[in-house]
Amino acid sequence: MTLRARGIPTKAELEVLQALWRLGPSTVRQLHQEMGRGQAYTTVLKFLQIMTGKGLVARKEAGRAHVYSALISEKQGAGDFLKELIERVFSGSSSRLVMQALGSGRITRRELEEIRQLIETMEGKK
Repeated sequence: MTLRARGIPTKAELEVLQALWRLGPSTVRQLHQEMGRGQAYTTVLKFLQIMTGKGLVARKEAGRAHVYSALISEKQGAGDFLKELIERVFSGSSSRLVMQALGSGRITRRELEEIRQLIETMEGKK
């Protein structure tokens, strides 16, 4: 199931997913601690409940605690999110996204070299 079918996570929900990707299956308390207490415990719990309804996370009972796990991998989530961004913001044009990113002025020489290497690799596969 894609993110579009599940519902695009909000910025706060994405932070919870990122914590789950780092930690693996976790309790609300573990996630709350991992997130640096930027959110109240009850807020993290509410996000998890909403995300369970969206199909982004699953909940299992482990004694008195509930253990939450991400239903999408970080790679899948990033890929789906990027596809949605390209479609919604750049009218489906990957090249427009790349041009916007490169034109932002926030790219380092190392990143440019990595991009060159990726392009050369992709050209070699044709």
